[in-house]
This record gives sequence, structure tokens and C-alpha cells, in this order.
Amino acid sequence: MNLEFERKLPIPMEVKEEFPLSKRLSDIVDRRNIEIANIFKGRDDRIVLIIGPCSADNEDSVLDYITRLANVQEKVKDKIYMIPRIYTNKPRTTGDGYKGMLHQPDPNKKPDVYNGLIAIRKLHMRALEETGFSCADEMLYPENHRYLNDVLAYVAVGARSVEDQQHRLTASGIDLPVGMKNPTSGDISVMMNAITAAQHKHSFIYRGWAVHSQGNPLAHAILRGYVNKHGQSMPNYHYEDLLNLAESYSNTELSNPAVIIDTNHSNSGKKYYEQPRIVKEVLHSCKYSSDIKKLVKGFMIESYIEEGSQRIEEGIYGKSITDACLGWKDTERLIYDIAEIL
Repeated sequence: MNLEFERKLPIPMEVKEEFPLSKRLSDIVDRRNIEIANIFKGRDDRIVLIIGPCSADNEDSVLDYITRLANVQEKVKDKIYMIPRIYTNKPRTTGDGYKGMLHQPDPNKKPDVYNGLIAIRKLHMRALEETGFSCADEMLYPENHRYLNDVLAYVAVGARSVEDQQHRLTASGIDLPVGMKNPTSGDISVMMNAITAAQHKHSFIYRGWAVHSQGNPLAHAILRGYVNKHGQSMPNYHYEDLLNLAESYSNTELSNPAVIIDTNHSNSGKKYYEQPRIVKEVLHSCKYSSDIKKLVKGFMIESYIEEGSQRIEEGIYGKSITDACLGWKDTERLIYDIAEIL
């Protein structure tokens, strides 16, 4: 077998015992979970913003960014509910390049998964302690979810993972909103099948155990655009796309029909500066159609302190080393614009 086994990793319970969540912080997570669930169940009409860096590459700059969000959140709390992105796993199209803090807690050093597991838990806990935000993370590896399950507010399943059986079944055992992205091909039936699987009960193998899930009624859609046969980015956030998704939901018995619009990736053609325009177009569609308004629960926005992206070796504070992001100045303006439109 062409694998080198470096070391046995601690199980989630061991990491949680070493870095436990206090009763006060656990209560914050529980309260936010209830508030977020109410939005996805249609009991609260605030818009969710899942917003932050493409990848959480530096603890200090990520916390700086989230602290800024906390200050803005207080001013728009009646209309907008923020869930900061702390994405500690970075899926790569070819598998090459920086794979996120889990793999490399220091992007300038060699991979270190053991210390990466500790680093990502400490980062999420620090965000909770210093800002009161429980955050979102992408579930790149289903077996790793339990290292963070007690601190998270939201889980995303990416476009390359949404067809995977283990992701779908693990999502069915999570008691948080889990967003299923449409695949890179754009076939929304794949996404709808993933949502269906996640909302149903299952028996399966997880971390060496035979387990039984109860189904996750908060599993929902994320539209992120797609790539056509010519390799061109194609959007799927337009009015007709949203009506089509609403119709697809109406042909199912799924609970809590919902969609989050990913404003970057193929929806923007990776032109990060298009994100504010995309948000405003979707909000206009919500005003025009009550079906769309009921379906759209919020937006996923890639944003950091400095706009654009950089190579790792450049070392610019608060600038993405993966996908290009909206800068803080434009982000703050966008949040206030959203509040005004709502």
C-alpha cells in the first residue's frame, strides 16, 4: 500500500477534553442554534449572511475580521443574522496547493494534521469567546465533524462532495443547518437528492461505529453556479433559476424549503467584486416574487480585510491566499446596503 502512516490522531473526545467548551460558551452556541433554526424554518424573517474569508489561513487576521463583523452586526441585528465563515478545510480542484488550516496551521510550514486539529478547534473557540459568534465551516472530511460539532453554527457540503454518500449520511445526523451545494456540473437534481438523503433517517458506518441518524430537517440548497462543457462559469442565481428551484422543492416532501446563494465561485465567475451586485439582484427577485422571498434565506459571501488574493509568500495581512475576496470597506458598505433594502 503506497501510504506512509505518520501517527495515530486523537479522537474527537480526547481533543474536546483537552480544549473543553465552558458552560457559558455552550449556552451561546445553543441560543444561536435556536435563532438560526428559526430563520430556516420561516419563523424569523431575517436574512442570514454566511460571510468571511475563503479560507481561514491566519488566526489573528481572521479574528480581526470577525471582530469587525461583530461591531456591524449590532447595528443591523433586526434585519441580518451573521454567521462568520471559519473555513478550516480548503478543497482543491486538482488536490494540489494549500489545503487549509487543518492540514497546515502555518501556511509557510509543512503539513501538520495533529496540530491542525488543535488549531482549528482553538480558532473556533476563540471566535466564540471574543465575539460571541459561533461560525460556519465546510465539511470536507465527514469523520472530522465531531472535533468541532459543539462549536459550529452552520455546515456546508461543497460542490465536489455533494454526491458522496458519506457526506450525505453524516449530514443526516447533524442537528445544524447543512447547506448542500449544487455540483460543478450544475445538475440541481444531484443537490436535491443530497438534501433528501440528509433529511432522512439512516444506519451507516461512522468513525468505526455502527450508527443511526434521525434525519436533518434543516438540510437545504446552496446555489453556487456551475461550469459548462467548455469550462466556462455559468450563474444560477437569476430569477428563473430561483423559480426553478422553488418548483423543484414543491415536487418533493422536503422540510423547510430553503436556499442560500453563494455569490462567488461560478456565480461571479470568480470576479469577487461582482458579489454586491449579485446580492442586490437576488433581493430584487425576492421583492418581485413571494415564492422566491420565502425560499431565499440568505447569502454566502467571500470577504476578508484586504480585497483580492495573494501568493502565500507575499504575507499581506488579511488578504486571501486562496480565492479572491471582497475587501472590508466594500463588505461593510454591502451589509448596510442589504439592511437598507430589507
